[in-house]
Formats: sequence, structure tokens, C-alpha cells
Amino acid sequence: MTAQPMLDGLYIDGQWSAGNEPLQVINPATEAPLARVAGGGPEAVDRALRAATGGLARWARSTGAERAVVLRRIATGVAARRERLVQLQSSNNGKPQAEAAMDVDDVIATFDYYAELAEGLDARQDAEVALPSADFSARLRREPCGIVGLIVPWNFPMVTTAWKLAPALAAGCSVVLKPSEVTPLPELELAAIIAQSGLPQGVFNLVCGTGLAVGAPLAADPRVAKISFTGSNAVGVQVMQRAAETVKGVSLELGGKSSLLVLADADLELAVELACGGGFFNAGQMCSATSRVLVAAELADEFLYRLKARAEGIRVAEPFEAGAQMGALVNQAQYQRVLGHIDRGLQSGARLVCGGSRPAHLAQGYFIQPTVFTEVPLDSALWREEIFGPVLCVRSFDSQQEAIELANDSEFGLVASVVGGDTANTEAVANALQAGLVWINAPQVIFPQTAWGGYKQSSIGRELGPWGLQAFQEIKHVVRAN
Repeated sequence: MTAQPMLDGLYIDGQWSAGNEPLQVINPATEAPLARVAGGGPEAVDRALRAATGGLARWARSTGAERAVVLRRIATGVAARRERLVQLQSSNNGKPQAEAAMDVDDVIATFDYYAELAEGLDARQDAEVALPSADFSARLRREPCGIVGLIVPWNFPMVTTAWKLAPALAAGCSVVLKPSEVTPLPELELAAIIAQSGLPQGVFNLVCGTGLAVGAPLAADPRVAKISFTGSNAVGVQVMQRAAETVKGVSLELGGKSSLLVLADADLELAVELACGGGFFNAGQMCSATSRVLVAAELADEFLYRLKARAEGIRVAEPFEAGAQMGALVNQAQYQRVLGHIDRGLQSGARLVCGGSRPAHLAQGYFIQPTVFTEVPLDSALWREEIFGPVLCVRSFDSQQEAIELANDSEFGLVASVVGGDTANTEAVANALQAGLVWINAPQVIFPQTAWGGYKQSSIGRELGPWGLQAFQEIKHVVRAN
């Protein structure tokens, strides 16, 4: 067997170095080793935070216009290495190249967007505040919150990083980034681009490693002013508990168990297409997966017939195979977890419509067929828990109000989708759903200008849009006696 390269997993104070915690990186489509990354632990986190302290002193004093120049250089650098990043994204994550290309384009758009917002900061700084007394005057300042720790997941490498990193840099913060130990390769390439952007030394630092070795000490360290975490609810609770020890700011983007509502006047072909996109994109490994599909009773039989045919026609293949439409799950642990959910769903009495196992033509790799269930008990884990795999549950409803109540009956509230013909009615349904983002007759397109985050246990705070920038800013008022 060819020895895999050992990659430096630490970028601290403008220098690449190797840590003493090796991480094995696997290609999920082939189960073959891709590389080894020399990550770090608490000592590396300490060095990164010392570097970030020095970097903050310089970067926080920069103007918004100066930060915008660097952000645009990062966007340009990503565009220049687009094909390389697509390859790494597909190899390390298992997603088809077409999906990986969307990810890279999202990264470019996000850095460009926050460059625009950074440019607008200078004109807004020290804005006059109207007061009821002429004896006083006041001004408003927006200042960087300080050193921020960014902990990102494996399902959208680089994308979630950009959603956090671009606004943090735009705000004037210094950063310690912990990428997922499962998918560090695209993140390391992105870090190499950032290293060439002209960002002052110490402003951006990266420490690869496990959650216990890197994430936990980062969340607990008193030098960190804010932690922004995306991942599971269970780990989010741990991050919040550690952050509470030093009363630092916390943003959490966690799980979802979202619904797609197919109303009685919906276009069935569109509904089927959106159901597949919402459930099978990225092999269902999305917190925004609309894995609960609610269909008007009069459409249910025809919808299920078409959905089965469409799901069975999806080409599950290795990411670099021509025509691949769905790739592999990210690793063996996730593969086994999803299969376990499918088995428990069958035991609960749910009816399997299609899928449910490995595709016959793929003997290796962490592949699962697009899977559809119906007759799913409302109290089953299949209906209530986030699966993070290509599994849809379809249920009919008799009234629109029933559909809304079923959709809202969840501890999560990240997103929802509505398919229907009457504009006023679909808007009213969207307004009634307890979700941070609702799509109407549209795929799950995400723009940097619109917020990302949800209700209930899905989120604390918002990413993207101006709200993403505000998440890394402190508000200061200066009041003077005239």
C-alpha cells in the first residue's frame, strides 16, 4: 500500500506546522485512505489564541475598506483554485462534483458579499443618535467582539466556514478555526488561500483535531469572546456549557427535522422534484433536509407513485463518475447510523416504499439508496429525529391546518418548503410555519443576503445577511454632556 502523505494540520501566527495528533482522512466513496493530517490539541489551541491576541490588536484597528480588500482577495483566490477545491470537496466528502462546485461558488459569493458589507462599515461608524435632551449628544459604534472560535461540521466543508469566517473578518475579529477532523482537506486548501490574501499575521489561525482535543478547550478558554458552532444538538449543548463557564457569546446552528408541504393545488412534478432535492441532495446530510413530506390526501397516491419512480431513477455513484446525482455518506459511522434508523423505522411499523439499503452496483463505499417511507408513526424516531441521510417520510393530510400543525410539531424549526398554486395561500402557509427560512415553489437556494438559522432547538442567533456580521460585533454608545 502506498504511504499516505502527512499534511501539516496547524496554521498559527502565519506559519504552517505539524501537530502531534495524526488524523486519518478517508475517501467515503472508496473507503480508501486519502491522507493523514497532523493535528493538534490543547497546546496548539493555546498557541493559536496567543497568536490571535496579537492579530486582534492590529486587525481591529483596520478600516472596513481595508478588510474588504482582503476579503475580495480570498474570493478571488478561491475562484482561481476552483477546480482543485471541487476535487478535494468531492474526494473528502463524497458528494458529486456538481454539488461540490455549488459549494465552492457559495464560498466565493459569501466572501464577496461580506466585502461589500465591510466597505459600508466606515460610513456607519460613530453615527449620531437622536436624544430627547439638547444637553447631551450620543454616537453609536460597532466594534469587533474580539477573538472568536469557529467550529464547523463535515457536511459542507468550506461553506459553513465561509458563513462564519467572512463576517468575523469583516467585523474586525481575529479567528481560531477548528475544521471537522473528518473533512479537513478542503479546509486546509482554503486556509492556504487565506494565507496568501494579505491578512495580518495572527488574525486567522487553524487547528485541526478532534472535538475533545481542540473544540472543548477552544470553547472553554476565557480569551475567546465568542464561539460559533455548527453541528449536532448534543455537541452544541456541550459547547454552550463550556462557553457558559466564562460567559462568552455563543452562536449555535444545530439540527432540523423540516417539512415540505404539498398543498392540494400543487404542481405534482414540481413537488416531486423539490421533495427529492430537499431529501437527497448531499445524500440527505443537511440540517435543512425536508425529510418530512406532507401531501394533501387527494394527491397522495399519485405523488407517492411519482416520487418512488423519481427516487429509484437517481443515479447513485462515485463523485467523479459522469452523471452521478447522489454520492456517498461521509464515513462509516454515519453510514451505520442511517442504516440503524432505517431498521428501527421498519420495526416501528413504517412501510418502506423504496430504497433502504446499499445500491447493488456499489460493492464498496458508504452508499445508501434514496429511501422513502410512508405510514410512519408520529412518535417514531424516523419521524421525529434528524437522520442526516437520504431518507424521506411521506404522510398525507386532510386539511391545510392539519399540515401546518404537523409541520410545527417538532422540537426543531430550521426551514420548511411549501408547494402550491395560489400565491396568497402559499404565503399565508409560509407565515404560519415555525421556521427561520421558508421556500415557496423553490429549491433550497441560499443567498448570502438572507439569514440562516431557525426557531426552537435549531439555532441560537443567525448567520448570513447583515445579521451574520452583527453576530461578531459589539454595540457601544458614547454619550457626552454638551
